[in-house]
Amino acid sequence: MRKAKPKKRYILPDPKFSDTLVTKFVNYLMVDGKKSIAYNIFYQAIEQVESKTGENGLETWKKALNNVMPAVEVKSRRVGGATFQVPMEVRPDRKITLGIKWMIRYARSRGEKTMRDRLAGEIIAASKGEGAAIKKKDDTHRMADANKAFSHFRL
Repeated sequence: MRKAKPKKRYILPDPKFSDTLVTKFVNYLMVDGKKSIAYNIFYQAIEQVESKTGENGLETWKKALNNVMPAVEVKSRRVGGATFQVPMEVRPDRKITLGIKWMIRYARSRGEKTMRDRLAGEIIAASKGEGAAIKKKDDTHRMADANKAFSHFRL
């Protein structure tokens, strides 16, 4: 057990929208420390979303991220030799992290040619309430619902 809790690191807002959530997303999108490339991919994907939907790209992205964020998840808990999947509410910061990670993971596994196209496609799909990231959230919720009987084992 560590002595003191580590200090929370605060991230700077991004240059275009001056939003810290965008910076957080770009940090997860970044590969091999290439932050400027990650920013370019994100901004171009947002522009593509705007041109395809005709709506504000940043608002569409935020709506998509909110749709992907889970409310409950299951955690393994050992009780008397048996392991139970116990449904737990997700902390607000973990919600954001899971939503970002899922959106990027399923954008990467899409079939389009460039990452910009994939990310734009996943953002549009998630904002409509469809796509692989939304399916992951629904599966997580379904799993938590199925294991509701073990909710009295909460930590």
